[in-house]
Amino acid sequence: MNNLEILKVVGAGLFFGTFGTTLGGLIGIKLKNNSNKFLGFILSFAAGLMMAIICFDLLPEAMEIANLAVILLGILCGIATMIICDTVVKEKFRGNNKVNNLLKTGIIISIGLALHNIPEGLAIGTGFSSSLNLGISLAIVIAIHDIPEGISMAVPMKNGGMSSKKVIFYVIMSGISTGIGALVGHLIGGISETIIASSLSFAGGAMLYIVSGELTLEANNMYKGRMNAIGNILGFILGIIAINLSLIHI
Repeated sequence: MNNLEILKVVGAGLFFGTFGTTLGGLIGIKLKNNSNKFLGFILSFAAGLMMAIICFDLLPEAMEIANLAVILLGILCGIATMIICDTVVKEKFRGNNKVNNLLKTGIIISIGLALHNIPEGLAIGTGFSSSLNLGISLAIVIAIHDIPEGISMAVPMKNGGMSSKKVIFYVIMSGISTGIGALVGHLIGGISETIIASSLSFAGGAMLYIVSGELTLEANNMYKGRMNAIGNILGFILGIIAINLSLIHI
Protein backbone atom coordinates (compact mmCIF):
# COMPACT_ATOMS: atom_id res chain seq x y z
CA MET A 1 0.00 0.00 0.00
CA ASN A 2 1.68 3.20 -1.16
CA ASN A 3 1.35 6.70 0.25
CA LEU A 4 -0.52 7.94 -2.82
CA GLU A 5 -3.22 5.29 -2.36
CA ILE A 6 -3.60 6.21 1.33
CA LEU A 7 -3.79 9.89 0.41
CA LYS A 8 -6.55 9.20 -2.13
CA VAL A 9 -8.64 7.27 0.42
CA VAL A 10 -8.24 9.92 3.11
CA GLY A 11 -8.99 12.64 0.55
CA ALA A 12 -12.16 10.84 -0.54
CA GLY A 13 -13.23 10.40 3.08
CA LEU A 14 -12.63 14.06 3.87
CA PHE A 15 -14.29 15.33 0.69
CA PHE A 16 -17.41 13.17 0.81
CA GLY A 17 -17.57 13.38 4.61
CA THR A 18 -17.66 17.18 4.56
CA PHE A 19 -19.44 17.79 1.24
CA GLY A 20 -22.90 16.60 2.31
CA THR A 21 -22.88 18.25 5.74
CA THR A 22 -21.43 21.48 4.30
CA LEU A 23 -24.08 21.64 1.58
CA GLY A 24 -26.74 21.00 4.21
CA GLY A 25 -25.15 23.67 6.41
CA LEU A 26 -25.29 26.22 3.58
CA ILE A 27 -28.97 25.41 3.04
CA GLY A 28 -29.58 25.69 6.79
CA ILE A 29 -28.08 29.17 7.14
CA LYS A 30 -30.18 30.41 4.21
CA LEU A 31 -33.44 29.38 5.87
CA LYS A 32 -34.75 32.69 7.20
CA ASN A 33 -37.75 31.47 9.20
CA ASN A 34 -36.87 31.66 12.89
CA SER A 35 -40.33 31.20 14.37
CA ASN A 36 -40.68 28.77 17.26
CA LYS A 37 -42.97 26.63 15.09
CA PHE A 38 -40.32 26.26 12.36
CA LEU A 39 -37.49 25.63 14.83
CA GLY A 40 -39.56 22.99 16.62
CA PHE A 41 -40.19 21.35 13.24
CA ILE A 42 -36.47 21.31 12.35
CA LEU A 43 -35.40 19.91 15.73
CA SER A 44 -38.11 17.24 15.52
CA PHE A 45 -36.98 16.45 11.97
CA ALA A 46 -33.42 15.99 13.23
CA ALA A 47 -34.68 13.71 16.02
CA GLY A 48 -36.59 11.53 13.53
CA LEU A 49 -33.61 11.36 11.18
CA MET A 50 -31.25 10.33 13.97
CA MET A 51 -33.68 7.74 15.33
CA ALA A 52 -33.92 6.11 11.90
CA ILE A 53 -30.12 5.96 11.69
CA ILE A 54 -29.96 4.39 15.17
CA CYS A 55 -32.74 1.83 14.59
CA PHE A 56 -32.08 0.80 10.99
CA ASP A 57 -28.38 1.45 10.44
CA LEU A 58 -26.04 1.63 13.43
CA LEU A 59 -27.48 -0.92 15.87
CA PRO A 60 -28.68 -3.57 13.38
CA GLU A 61 -25.23 -3.60 11.76
CA ALA A 62 -23.58 -3.92 15.18
CA MET A 63 -25.95 -6.75 16.17
CA GLU A 64 -24.96 -8.75 13.11
CA ILE A 65 -21.28 -8.93 14.10
CA ALA A 66 -21.12 -8.78 17.91
CA ASN A 67 -22.83 -10.09 21.02
CA LEU A 68 -25.28 -8.16 23.18
CA ALA A 69 -22.71 -7.37 25.90
CA VAL A 70 -20.43 -5.53 23.44
CA ILE A 71 -23.35 -3.58 21.99
CA LEU A 72 -24.80 -2.57 25.37
CA LEU A 73 -21.37 -1.49 26.61
CA GLY A 74 -20.88 0.63 23.49
CA ILE A 75 -24.32 2.23 23.88
CA LEU A 76 -23.71 3.05 27.55
CA CYS A 77 -20.27 4.52 26.78
CA GLY A 78 -21.82 6.67 24.03
CA ILE A 79 -24.53 7.93 26.38
CA ALA A 80 -22.00 8.65 29.15
CA THR A 81 -19.77 10.56 26.72
CA MET A 82 -22.67 12.75 25.56
CA ILE A 83 -23.75 13.44 29.16
CA ILE A 84 -20.23 14.74 29.84
CA CYS A 85 -20.25 16.80 26.62
CA ASP A 86 -23.73 18.14 27.43
CA THR A 87 -22.59 19.20 30.90
CA VAL A 88 -19.52 21.00 29.51
CA VAL A 89 -21.56 22.78 26.81
CA LYS A 90 -24.21 23.83 29.36
CA GLU A 91 -21.48 25.41 31.48
CA LYS A 92 -20.37 27.46 28.46
CA PHE A 93 -23.89 28.56 27.49
CA ARG A 94 -25.51 29.34 30.82
CA GLY A 95 -28.97 30.80 31.04
CA ASN A 96 -32.26 29.22 30.06
CA ASN A 97 -33.17 31.37 27.05
CA LYS A 98 -33.96 30.65 23.41
CA VAL A 99 -30.59 31.78 22.01
CA ASN A 100 -28.46 29.81 24.47
CA ASN A 101 -30.64 26.72 24.15
CA LEU A 102 -30.42 26.76 20.35
CA LEU A 103 -26.64 27.22 20.37
CA LYS A 104 -26.24 24.40 22.88
CA THR A 105 -28.47 22.11 20.84
CA GLY A 106 -26.59 22.86 17.61
CA ILE A 107 -23.22 22.13 19.19
CA ILE A 108 -24.46 18.91 20.81
CA ILE A 109 -25.80 17.78 17.41
CA SER A 110 -22.43 18.51 15.79
CA ILE A 111 -20.60 16.42 18.42
CA GLY A 112 -23.02 13.52 17.98
CA LEU A 113 -22.77 13.61 14.19
CA ALA A 114 -18.97 13.75 14.37
CA LEU A 115 -19.04 10.54 16.44
CA HIS A 116 -21.54 9.00 14.01
CA ASN A 117 -19.26 9.89 11.06
CA ILE A 118 -16.41 7.73 12.38
CA PRO A 119 -18.07 4.36 11.54
CA GLU A 120 -19.21 5.90 8.23
CA GLY A 121 -15.54 6.63 7.50
CA LEU A 122 -14.61 3.07 8.47
CA ALA A 123 -17.16 1.84 5.91
CA ILE A 124 -15.65 4.05 3.19
CA GLY A 125 -12.10 2.96 4.04
CA THR A 126 -12.87 -0.75 4.09
CA GLY A 127 -14.89 -0.29 0.88
CA PHE A 128 -11.86 1.20 -0.88
CA SER A 129 -9.68 -1.63 0.45
CA SER A 130 -12.06 -4.08 -1.29
CA SER A 131 -12.58 -2.22 -4.56
CA LEU A 132 -12.52 1.31 -5.97
CA ASN A 133 -16.14 1.14 -7.17
CA LEU A 134 -17.45 0.01 -3.77
CA GLY A 135 -15.53 2.76 -1.98
CA ILE A 136 -16.82 5.47 -4.32
CA SER A 137 -20.42 4.16 -4.16
CA LEU A 138 -20.40 4.18 -0.35
CA ALA A 139 -18.82 7.64 -0.22
CA ILE A 140 -21.42 9.17 -2.58
CA VAL A 141 -24.38 7.66 -0.73
CA ILE A 142 -23.01 8.79 2.64
CA ALA A 143 -22.48 12.33 1.28
CA ILE A 144 -26.12 12.48 0.11
CA HIS A 145 -27.54 11.33 3.44
CA ASP A 146 -25.31 13.83 5.26
CA ILE A 147 -27.17 16.78 3.65
CA PRO A 148 -30.20 16.77 6.00
CA GLU A 149 -27.81 16.24 8.93
CA GLY A 150 -26.02 19.47 7.96
CA ILE A 151 -29.35 21.33 7.85
CA SER A 152 -30.30 19.97 11.28
CA MET A 153 -27.00 21.19 12.68
CA ALA A 154 -26.90 24.63 11.03
CA VAL A 155 -30.45 25.86 11.72
CA PRO A 156 -30.26 25.92 15.55
CA MET A 157 -26.72 27.36 15.46
CA LYS A 158 -27.66 30.15 13.05
CA ASN A 159 -30.87 30.98 14.90
CA GLY A 160 -28.91 30.93 18.13
CA GLY A 161 -26.94 33.92 16.88
CA MET A 162 -23.81 32.20 15.57
CA SER A 163 -22.20 33.78 12.49
CA SER A 164 -22.52 31.98 9.16
CA LYS A 165 -18.74 31.44 8.95
CA LYS A 166 -18.64 29.86 12.38
CA VAL A 167 -21.62 27.64 11.56
CA ILE A 168 -19.88 26.34 8.43
CA PHE A 169 -16.69 25.80 10.45
CA TYR A 170 -18.54 23.56 12.94
CA VAL A 171 -20.31 21.74 10.11
CA ILE A 172 -17.02 21.02 8.32
CA MET A 173 -15.34 19.92 11.56
CA SER A 174 -18.12 17.39 12.18
CA GLY A 175 -17.37 15.82 8.79
CA ILE A 176 -13.60 15.56 9.24
CA SER A 177 -14.03 12.49 11.44
CA THR A 178 -15.22 10.65 8.30
CA GLY A 179 -11.74 11.10 6.82
CA ILE A 180 -10.14 9.81 10.01
CA GLY A 181 -12.40 6.76 9.97
CA ALA A 182 -11.65 6.17 6.27
CA LEU A 183 -7.91 6.20 6.99
CA VAL A 184 -8.25 3.69 9.84
CA GLY A 185 -10.60 1.45 7.85
CA HIS A 186 -8.31 1.39 4.81
CA LEU A 187 -5.08 0.85 6.76
CA ILE A 188 -6.45 -1.96 8.89
CA GLY A 189 -8.68 -3.46 6.18
CA GLY A 190 -9.79 -6.57 8.08
CA ILE A 191 -10.45 -4.57 11.22
CA SER A 192 -11.76 -6.51 14.23
CA GLU A 193 -15.52 -6.95 14.13
CA THR A 194 -15.64 -6.19 17.85
CA ILE A 195 -14.04 -2.78 17.24
CA ILE A 196 -16.48 -2.03 14.40
CA ALA A 197 -19.48 -3.09 16.52
CA SER A 198 -18.22 -1.04 19.47
CA SER A 199 -17.84 2.01 17.23
CA LEU A 200 -21.34 1.56 15.77
CA SER A 201 -23.03 1.03 19.13
CA PHE A 202 -21.05 3.91 20.71
CA ALA A 203 -22.32 6.24 17.98
CA GLY A 204 -25.82 4.82 18.44
CA GLY A 205 -25.73 5.50 22.19
CA ALA A 206 -24.46 9.04 21.66
CA MET A 207 -27.21 9.80 19.13
CA LEU A 208 -29.85 8.16 21.35
CA TYR A 209 -28.97 10.58 24.14
CA ILE A 210 -29.14 13.54 21.74
CA VAL A 211 -32.59 12.49 20.51
CA SER A 212 -34.13 11.80 23.93
CA GLY A 213 -32.21 14.23 26.13
CA GLU A 214 -31.78 17.20 23.81
CA LEU A 215 -33.70 17.38 20.52
CA THR A 216 -37.12 16.14 21.68
CA LEU A 217 -37.10 18.28 24.83
CA GLU A 218 -35.91 21.41 23.03
CA ALA A 219 -38.40 20.93 20.16
CA ASN A 220 -41.27 20.74 22.67
CA ASN A 221 -39.94 23.81 24.48
CA MET A 222 -39.95 25.69 21.17
CA TYR A 223 -43.40 24.64 20.03
CA LYS A 224 -46.10 22.26 21.19
CA GLY A 225 -48.15 21.25 18.19
CA ARG A 226 -48.69 18.93 15.24
CA MET A 227 -45.78 20.37 13.21
CA ASN A 228 -43.34 18.70 15.60
CA ALA A 229 -44.92 15.31 14.92
CA ILE A 230 -44.85 15.96 11.16
CA GLY A 231 -41.17 16.95 11.32
CA ASN A 232 -40.34 13.85 13.36
CA ILE A 233 -42.13 11.55 10.92
CA LEU A 234 -40.58 13.18 7.84
CA GLY A 235 -37.09 12.92 9.34
CA PHE A 236 -37.67 9.27 10.22
CA ILE A 237 -38.93 8.43 6.71
CA LEU A 238 -36.09 10.33 5.01
CA GLY A 239 -33.61 8.46 7.22
CA ILE A 240 -35.08 5.11 6.14
CA ILE A 241 -34.89 6.13 2.46
CA ALA A 242 -31.25 7.22 2.81
CA ILE A 243 -30.30 3.97 4.57
CA ASN A 244 -32.13 1.91 1.94
CA LEU A 245 -30.23 3.71 -0.84
CA SER A 246 -26.94 2.92 0.88
CA LEU A 247 -27.90 -0.78 1.12
CA ILE A 248 -28.76 -0.86 -2.60
CA HIS A 249 -25.31 0.52 -3.51
CA ILE A 250 -23.32 -1.87 -1.28
